[in-house]
Amino acid sequence: MNRYFGYCRISTPKQSIDRQVRNILAAYPQAEIIKEVYTGRKFQGRKEFDRLIRKITPGDTIIFDSVSRMSRDAEEGFIMYEELYHKEINLIFLKEPHISTETYKKALQGGIPTTGTDIDCILEGINKYLLLLAKEQIRLAFEQSEKEVHDLRQRTREGLQTAKLAGKQIGQIQGQKLVTKKSIAAKEIIQKHNKAFGGSLNDAETIRQTGISKKTFYKYKKELLSSQSL
Repeated sequence: MNRYFGYCRISTPKQSIDRQVRNILAAYPQAEIIKEVYTGRKFQGRKEFDRLIRKITPGDTIIFDSVSRMSRDAEEGFIMYEELYHKEINLIFLKEPHISTETYKKALQGGIPTTGTDIDCILEGINKYLLLLAKEQIRLAFEQSEKEVHDLRQRTREGLQTAKLAGKQIGQIQGQKLVTKKSIAAKEIIQKHNKAFGGSLNDAETIRQTGISKKTFYKYKKELLSSQSL
């Protein structure tokens, strides 16, 4: 029985993978969803994708929300596409249906039939051209995906540069302490209950009370003691 797999990938844990999952299940509700959080452009290290490639068999189908989820490196993506195609794995790209393997297959099979006459040499040339055209469409789709990633990174760099030139602070100011609600609450508990400040709890008990790590506790304690000596 042929199986359907929906491969969803995000580049950072902060991104949401839900949109890809919804899109795939809306079109192929029978698909088994494979999720992956991956940073980088190469296939090495994509554990879930590699595991999927090892277990698929001829006739199985992999669905991607877009070609960029398979690869954002044009050359690598095209090579992977051809390898999977020749292994009889069906590839479906929801946003680029013109390069799904079914479309490619039709291009290979839909050539002009030969006639057994001298005109066949011309027809063979046309059929080869149609095949090259189909391959070029696939390659262009991966190249466009790679370009979009490059353009996004370039716009991000330019945006940061513009912000710096405008005098805006990017990130935390060096040497400035980061203040959060959690740090404020933890420091209040330390200052109120730790023995160093007249309370009844020792360090281990205070750490448990605040719910912070040992390293953070001693950092906050040092900051509080320093502020007292000023």
